[in-house]
Amino acid sequence: MSRIGNNPVLIPEGVTVEINDNVVTVKGKLGELTQEFSGVEVAMEDGNIMVKRPSDSKEHKAKHGLYRSLFLNMVEGVSKGWTKELELVGVGYRASNQGQKLDLALGFSHNIVLDIAPEVKIETTSEKGKNPVVKLTSFDKQLVGQVAAKIRAFRKPEPYKGKGIRFVGEQIRRKAGKSA
Repeated sequence: MSRIGNNPVLIPEGVTVEINDNVVTVKGKLGELTQEFSGVEVAMEDGNIMVKRPSDSKEHKAKHGLYRSLFLNMVEGVSKGWTKELELVGVGYRASNQGQKLDLALGFSHNIVLDIAPEVKIETTSEKGKNPVVKLTSFDKQLVGQVAAKIRAFRKPEPYKGKGIRFVGEQIRRKAGKSA
């Protein structure tokens, strides 16, 4: 039995939820998100979103917790927003942005210029003596994660020196290397 799926999704003030056929639309101060669903029943009860499954089949059990989590992420996103921070570790690694264009210097022959979706706000900080940090903020959790993964894929952290792009606070598994 899905314990996550049984919990109601609390709707804070300033957020409106509409359920039409098999589409849930969530509007808040930061934006609007829609999500299609199938295999579960979604209803509004006492200002909360309740997700129920019609049977105990494997497919219905899997979708029960999934859709509840997706709806929770949508409600939290339009009310508070989601943030991911990436840190560039390495000599000469730099990041700057002009509007929605992210310019990364990662040790290749040319800089990487990446156009970021307009829903994602981007901010770069680089202080002397510290690694440059790229901060991504949006109301869509899936989009922020996808953009962050795309940026990280340009230079994944390597296990010997730890150089590369990593999430802030991420622990890199280090290897010993050659011993003389």
